[in-house]
Amino acid sequence: MAYEQLLLEHQLCFRLYTASRLTVQAYEPFLRELDITYTQYLALLVLWEKDEQPINDIGKRLRLGINTTSPLIKRMEKLGLVARRGNDEDKRQQVVFLTEKGKAMQQKAATIPSCMGELMEGCGVDGEEFVKIAPILDDYIAKLEQRQDR
Repeated sequence: MAYEQLLLEHQLCFRLYTASRLTVQAYEPFLRELDITYTQYLALLVLWEKDEQPINDIGKRLRLGINTTSPLIKRMEKLGLVARRGNDEDKRQQVVFLTEKGKAMQQKAATIPSCMGELMEGCGVDGEEFVKIAPILDDYIAKLEQRQDR
């Protein structure tokens, strides 16, 4: 090959992309039982942690733009998981909050992390590996975000 640096095996981005895609696929059977997508699951995680948040804050937490977050929230509204209201402090902002259905789903979803842990262990992936890699990925993400903010 004329350009060794273009070999797929030398691309970190491909490894990250593949790991992400396969991880999301591993979540699908658990999320199918809840009738939600992976991205909806992430938004619910943010709201279960702290209910009643401006839509922009949810997007920032998920590192998604408003063009992605707003349609996501609309789809979740149609499913009856969340609702919106105006922000008393800033009329331009919409506050998203969990409905009773969205709150009740938390209990159903509570087993997903342990199920994923068991799935990973069944594939020979040690949980300690994730403990080690998480800070490395957090640092990598932070550095990429700083670069984009310049």
